[in-house]
Amino acid sequence: MTKFARAMRVSAFALCAAVSAVSPALAGAADFRPEAFARHIQVLASDEFEGRAPASPGEAKTIDYIVRQFKAAGLKPGGDIVRPGMRAWTQRVPLRHFTFGGPVQVSVTANGAREAWTQGEQLSLSPTQTGIDHLVIVNAPVVFVGYGVTAPERNWNDFKGYDLKGKVALVLVNDPDFETGVGDFGGKAMTYYGRWTYKFEEAARQGAIGFLVVHETHAAGYGWNTVKNSVEDVFDVVRANPKERHALLEGWIQRDAAAGLMQKAGLDFEALKKVAQTREFKPVELQGVTFSADVAIKVQDAASHNVVGIVPGTRHPRETILYTAHWDHLGIGRPDAKGDRIYNGAVDNASGVSMLIELARAFVKAPRPDRSVVFIATTGEEKGFLGTEYYVANPLYPLETTAADLNMDGMNVYGRTRNISAAGESPLTLVDDMIRVGAKHGMAYSPEAHPEYGSYFRNDHFPFAKVGVPALTFGGGTDLEKGGKAAGEAAYEAYKRDKYHQPADEYDPNWDLSGMAQEAEVFFDLGRELANSRVWPQWKAGAEFKAARDATQSQRTGR
Repeated sequence: MTKFARAMRVSAFALCAAVSAVSPALAGAADFRPEAFARHIQVLASDEFEGRAPASPGEAKTIDYIVRQFKAAGLKPGGDIVRPGMRAWTQRVPLRHFTFGGPVQVSVTANGAREAWTQGEQLSLSPTQTGIDHLVIVNAPVVFVGYGVTAPERNWNDFKGYDLKGKVALVLVNDPDFETGVGDFGGKAMTYYGRWTYKFEEAARQGAIGFLVVHETHAAGYGWNTVKNSVEDVFDVVRANPKERHALLEGWIQRDAAAGLMQKAGLDFEALKKVAQTREFKPVELQGVTFSADVAIKVQDAASHNVVGIVPGTRHPRETILYTAHWDHLGIGRPDAKGDRIYNGAVDNASGVSMLIELARAFVKAPRPDRSVVFIATTGEEKGFLGTEYYVANPLYPLETTAADLNMDGMNVYGRTRNISAAGESPLTLVDDMIRVGAKHGMAYSPEAHPEYGSYFRNDHFPFAKVGVPALTFGGGTDLEKGGKAAGEAAYEAYKRDKYHQPADEYDPNWDLSGMAQEAEVFFDLGRELANSRVWPQWKAGAEFKAARDATQSQRTGR
């Protein structure tokens, strides 16, 4: 039980009633109250919800809570079609659940000397998502493949025809120009080639047994604790041929462990990294080094759910504005230093769901919009955007007439800010709209403070963007009205270091949620503006997702 839960001594169900009592006190359509956000977060991030893992008892409680709040707000059910003219409150998301079926046995051999490695220490493996129940690797050669990028449009190929079949590859996280800030991959701003998800997809395409991504805190954007707490209990959507998407072995390796293997092979890690930052790089086999593993995997079919409510539009009901926030977190996992095993996910992302609920309440109270406004609490974001991926493959509302997705994740709990920002730098007219609306609320736009972290590819809007739907995640910046940029940046860094994807991400009664109310006003005004206009946000020239959107232009013409 968390410290907060002990202090409060109150059940989630009693808190549910408290929320119902407070939320109607909203004085106007856009009058957002910090205490309403607080009470939702207290419930969703309580120990009683067990970290809100998909396909767990915590999911059932979470879904029940969100549905009851959507009903109380006055939304209509917007999920799966039950029968003509009637929808459910949820969209069923079929999943496959992968966990370890026993100890993770890993060893490396260098120059004839064998060394056993420990899961969570030198490396952190995920259970293979290929569908097999037992993975055995015996003395596989180890190869360094640089940044593991194949980018024809940039004239870049780290593999140069090298045959990776039967081999385990070490691959650097982020882009080739991350450290220098100059090059063909956006300088400090990460491209999708820098994301670890891309690295694993490329491993499957290259036919490798697997990739081990070398963890360096600055390049990854988070510490080792975040990695080892996130990889052992994984889900995927059900795929006809999972080996097209996943290699047999996927995981991370500590920087020093990777450098140590290279040293035993007579190689220098830092020198190889510099070569990998050039087009001339070729894969380098670690002579005399092999990798072995013996791992049992449990594979279970499971199902989770997106929760969906709608305010039907009056004049253009087939056109939609989406608000999304993921409800899931990491559930119950490794204990921290205090023995706490519940990953409560208060900021990530009970805060976003609380705003989703209050935005829904505000839209219902306001005059009905011309376009329909859909509110989706998505599942499986922490497992790889699974609820959103499933939605874009099985949309409840046509994607070609979805004007925008406005996603919220990890809201501002530190007080009002003088600025507004977005997750990543996306070439969208929607960003221009956000800047304009933010300015009306006295919030100047600031580019993302850390574009090297690849935030645009780490939020639940990304599956929408990949299929062309204008989508972004945005919120308050770090220039706090109380304390300025120094205080805001310090708070952000402290959260990332001490709480992100750790049991310590718990509700704090000392938070200043006036910043959330400020964010909600901007979210509401931007959504209302889009919902009552004939404007279709656009990708700008050169945007990598523009072609997908342009291909459906005729389906928006004349609507």
